Amino acid sequence: METLKLQDPAKGLDLQTITNGHANGVASNQTKEDHKFNPNFTQAVINATGPGASPRLKQIMPSLIKHMHDFCRENEITTEEFFAAVELVNEAGRMSNELRNEGALFFDILGIESLVDEITFKLATDAKDGATASAVLGPFWRKHAPERKMGETIVFGIDDGDFTLMHGNVLDHTTGAPVEGAELDVWHTAPNGLYEQQDPNQPDYNLRGRFTTGKDGKYEFVCLRPTSYPIPQDGAGGKLLKLLDRHPMRPAHIHFIVTAPGYKPIVTQVFDRRDPHLTDDAVFAVKDSLVVDFVPLEGNPKAQFELLYNFKLVSYEGSKRNGVEAATATSIAGDSAP
Repeated sequence: METLKLQDPAKGLDLQTITNGHANGVASNQTKEDHKFNPNFTQAVINATGPGASPRLKQIMPSLIKHMHDFCRENEITTEEFFAAVELVNEAGRMSNELRNEGALFFDILGIESLVDEITFKLATDAKDGATASAVLGPFWRKHAPERKMGETIVFGIDDGDFTLMHGNVLDHTTGAPVEGAELDVWHTAPNGLYEQQDPNQPDYNLRGRFTTGKDGKYEFVCLRPTSYPIPQDGAGGKLLKLLDRHPMRPAHIHFIVTAPGYKPIVTQVFDRRDPHLTDDAVFAVKDSLVVDFVPLEGNPKAQFELLYNFKLVSYEGSKRNGVEAATATSIAGDSAP
């Protein structure tokens, strides 16, 4: 029998044990009637939920508790392993602040946000010539990015980047009509692979901006052609990647949050087609419809590349007409989204 153990190198604690030939040391022919562990415990925990819990919690918590308890039983999680995992999550919490969401990064690495993103915006992915697909928010979004005038740059203090004129339209997915008053919140890294809050040499809110469309629904701004970069290795997310023997690289991308009155918000990214990590993104966020081409641009003193991209929004009314309830309108950190 062969056993594989993954350990936290800092604490020497086993985080996973896989035993070949048996399911975690339990013979595969063991029946439910054999009950190695208390068969009534999980239901007792589920039954402890009180009448004042919200309908949604009453719906999802029994499933969550059951899946988590089953996981622990099936894998025979030990107390030592449990507290090693708790400490990893606690470490993510201690590092998280308004500049960096290490907790989000931790779950991004496990593919959780990408999965939830797919579930939440299934209407967009199902539609022929669909609405703009969504992608993960990531850990480095910041509230209150500067409002900038259409056509302005978001690049400051950088001279050696591939300057790009990005432009296009924000459109109603159903009618194709331009969307007035749509706000595009955009951010990306510098050529060194760092977001401005990671880099003391960049100005505050560098490579960030918010642009609002007029009646024609058009947008335009100057940014940089993005670069691939590694997920930070100094926190719980980086430690988890090392434990799983996975690379930390994210393909080159630009982040967006697009909101407009009466429309479902879109949190998304666009990815550079030339990037070698499109097929193995460390957080599983790449979708084919979000892969774009940066085209050489001549005769423009502000930019050497051009990127044309249209955002297509789904209205709340349109989503209801299609028999799908609007996406949860929970705002991002208390901002945007009706």
